[in-house]
Amino acid sequence: MTDVLPAALDGVLARTARRRSRIGLVSGGLGAYWPQFPGLLDRLRESARFVTGQFEEMGCEVVDAGFISDPQEAATAAERLRSADCDIVVTFLTTYLTASMVLPIAQRAHAPVLVIDLQPTEAMDHPDTDTGKWLAYCGQCPLPEIANVFRRGGIPFRSVSGHLHDENAWNRIRRWIRAAQVRAALRHGRHGLMGHLYPGMLDVSTDMTLVSTQFGGHVEVLEFDDLRVRVAAVTDEAAAERVALARRVFTLDDSVDENDLAWAARVSVGLDRLVEDFALDSLAYYHRGLEGEIHERLGAGMILGASLLTARGIPMAGEYELRTSLAMLIADTIGAGGSFTELQALNFRDRVVEMGHDGPAHLAISAKDPLLRGLGVYHGKRGWGVSVEFDVRHGPVTTFGVGQEADGTFTFIASEGEVVPGPLLEIGNTTSRVDFGFDPGEWTDAWSATGIGHHWTLCTGHRAKDLKATADLLGVPFRTVDGPNDL
Repeated sequence: MTDVLPAALDGVLARTARRRSRIGLVSGGLGAYWPQFPGLLDRLRESARFVTGQFEEMGCEVVDAGFISDPQEAATAAERLRSADCDIVVTFLTTYLTASMVLPIAQRAHAPVLVIDLQPTEAMDHPDTDTGKWLAYCGQCPLPEIANVFRRGGIPFRSVSGHLHDENAWNRIRRWIRAAQVRAALRHGRHGLMGHLYPGMLDVSTDMTLVSTQFGGHVEVLEFDDLRVRVAAVTDEAAAERVALARRVFTLDDSVDENDLAWAARVSVGLDRLVEDFALDSLAYYHRGLEGEIHERLGAGMILGASLLTARGIPMAGEYELRTSLAMLIADTIGAGGSFTELQALNFRDRVVEMGHDGPAHLAISAKDPLLRGLGVYHGKRGWGVSVEFDVRHGPVTTFGVGQEADGTFTFIASEGEVVPGPLLEIGNTTSRVDFGFDPGEWTDAWSATGIGHHWTLCTGHRAKDLKATADLLGVPFRTVDGPNDL
């Protein structure tokens, strides 16, 4: 989740608990050493216990397959990890071991493998180091051997080298664990798709089968009638409680019509029940409607409830944007928030790109208490009601989206910048001024050339390394826009 909530949200919106990522762990060394150097195995096992504790402190479910000393024990550990259905398997090289002890784990675990070697301290005390003590420092020795065998076996190789108390190494390890959390969220996720495609938005159209085959999880096809019956069942008391919640979370502009707020609150309660009944982890929606009929009113009343759910960790995207709702889920899972975004304008005087969207927003990454504004018309859509207005927290940000190639392959696309203060639109849209460090027109050209659709998510923090690791675990290409030369 995001690190800091705006004051209006603190203690008000409870985060939705997701399935914990399941980390397989196996530690090992060469069994020939144990009779030669008494005490070495005990020291290495102590290091393994420390590593296990570090993973448990990350909130992971750790499946510890123990300490292995030969290929036979490796095969036993591999079988245990295979049956555990892990999101990532970590192999801890405590000292030298042969590749034959690591290969069966990578082959049989049916999960991405991360190889780590963490020596006891940052450097040996050379005058006081004999062969037995030195062997506790040579976990990196077999790393090229393992990398070579993985490459020859067509197994993706990833590693982290460091020492047990090396914060840089642990930061890199945490990056892979966050990526595993995304893999868990997608493999076990249930993603709602309600309504129909916004007519003509050809870039938005997404093959649902490809979502399940490339990322895992399930896409639940919903009707707006699934929401209609739940909204109709909302009591006046529940609707009034939701209005009171909205008044605590938002600053209400004078333009907000009380009847429109009451309707949005009723839709919000119904939307919560829809999410609960279908066990949804995300939702993309759109319905055009006609002449104020009930489905049009439902679609127009979604913004309040969808924004509240997004802040709780269940992202919602308008305009039937399934790939962007998935990108929002990925961003939220790595702790970056993630708000529904598109281009709005370029400011060449201030050298910023102005971006945002009408509709749902990630309230937890707002720069200040979000505003509810009343609108008599939603531009480009039918209906009217209340809409959310804010800018994303100032400082480092990352634009992130899921693109799709001609052969159907999904791609991860990112660009790092900074949200800076300045004049903003006051039209009931989210708007942020993002400085990418070079000409906004050149950035727009380079960003568009990546294959991104016209929607993406705006995340807090510089997250390209996290997203690259996530793409690696999921087996999808990763692209970045870092400067004008990327065009």
